[in-house]
Amino acid sequence: MQVKPLSNKYSEESYENDHFLEARAGFGLFIYSDPRQCDPMSENKTLNRLQDQRWEKAFFEYLDVERNSSKRTLTAYRQALDKFRAHAGFCGWDKVAAPFFRTYLLAQMKAEAERSYIRLQFAACRSFYRFLMERHSFQINPAREVQLPKMGRRLPVVLTVAQIDELFAIPLLLPLPKQAPKWMPQRDAAILELFYSSGLRLSELAGLNVADLDPYSESVRVLGKGGKERICPVGATALTSISKYQSVANVRSGPLFINKQRRRINVRSIWLMLKKYLAQSSIALKISPHKLRHSFATHLLDNGADLRSVQSLLGHASLSTTQIYTHVTTERMKKVYDSAHPRA
Repeated sequence: MQVKPLSNKYSEESYENDHFLEARAGFGLFIYSDPRQCDPMSENKTLNRLQDQRWEKAFFEYLDVERNSSKRTLTAYRQALDKFRAHAGFCGWDKVAAPFFRTYLLAQMKAEAERSYIRLQFAACRSFYRFLMERHSFQINPAREVQLPKMGRRLPVVLTVAQIDELFAIPLLLPLPKQAPKWMPQRDAAILELFYSSGLRLSELAGLNVADLDPYSESVRVLGKGGKERICPVGATALTSISKYQSVANVRSGPLFINKQRRRINVRSIWLMLKKYLAQSSIALKISPHKLRHSFATHLLDNGADLRSVQSLLGHASLSTTQIYTHVTTERMKKVYDSAHPRA
């Protein structure tokens, strides 16, 4: 298709007549490319940047105060907007158009960025432009005009019950490292048990306080994504493990899980702790703390729990997010059938 000369001023209608397509086989989609870009030197860059900063500040205040977004969301969205702003050709949120975002997407694809990462970046940008349309009289959301690569859903990695038992026994079997507090093995065992018993997210578990745990009702109060609170049951094995840890570490108030400086343990320390014990096991899988959450959900469904209950326990806003675990149980059922049925 022949591309017509482009004027400095254009309408979206004229753009539709001028654009051309570039097929990207690896993603199964079309990228719309266009040589037209705004000129970053055509306006006063300082004034443009000050205005952009005001819009961004208002957006993040809106997310924090009105939407009660988590710190993780705020950080991810801020990093995404920084990436767009640093891309070649950016000259202000009110000046860039769809072609800019298409070239950004193409650059990300050439860099072989994960699809989930690309979609997260564009989710942040689209949300930002929705805010600008609602609060600052923007007319269009140019980031919505870009066709994104579809998410390929991979089945979650799940540990077997035997693997769970093996992994959870290791903290109390290994010799105590030098300069480690004597209560560290009990703490690590309690963390693992609570992960699997209640299906918590890593950040949720690290953020727990002693007051959040109620041994009498066998439950824990959790502050999840978006500041949403939910109550999760805690099994007897996990409660016993936590009680032993609290007794030897003398943890009666404040953060439930502490480091050797007796401050709240951070998520990285928990991740490294799991990695250390995994290396001592016979489990030949690369797993993260989140895989314990996957195992929690899958084992519940394997043993007859209904999908809605699992959704509530996991704190998922949408049932479709929870449904991925039904695919895991179906695959496991097929393997059992294939191995056991005489005519499979």
